[in-house]
Amino acid sequence: MDQFDAVDRAILRRLQIDGRVPNNELAEAVRLSPSACLRRVRALESAGIIAGYRAELDRAKAGLGLTVFLELKVNGHSAETAREVEEALLAIPAVVACHLVTGSADFFAEGVLPDLPSYEPLLLNHVLAISAVVDVRSSFAIRTMRSRGPLPVDHLR
Repeated sequence: MDQFDAVDRAILRRLQIDGRVPNNELAEAVRLSPSACLRRVRALESAGIIAGYRAELDRAKAGLGLTVFLELKVNGHSAETAREVEEALLAIPAVVACHLVTGSADFFAEGVLPDLPSYEPLLLNHVLAISAVVDVRSSFAIRTMRSRGPLPVDHLR
């Protein structure tokens, strides 16, 4: 899709809040017929704007009370090194987000763990085991106000 209108944006906003909303309720909320609404949703899915649907778990209730942010510096900046580090980080189940960044670090990763004692094996056995990683700085979340929110869609035209 190259163009998005107010209805597309309304659909995206609503589905980000409740991805399981029945089509007839979604259609009513965006003032379309159910069949027209379903066509719009399918078009947004086909275009890849809607990347998928999944259950969002409460971290604390799932026993993941510790959030850690890892700033990684790597040795030897190259596409190959970046690929190696990326693949290694994405293979760690505790890593829930990973970014190649500019600034004082090369990668920024977010991890979720049950508690502080479980951080040491993550750091020593996984992160520092990545051969290109030469430095890791860790910051721990004290309190999380929002870990995942709806993306803004007003810029889509």
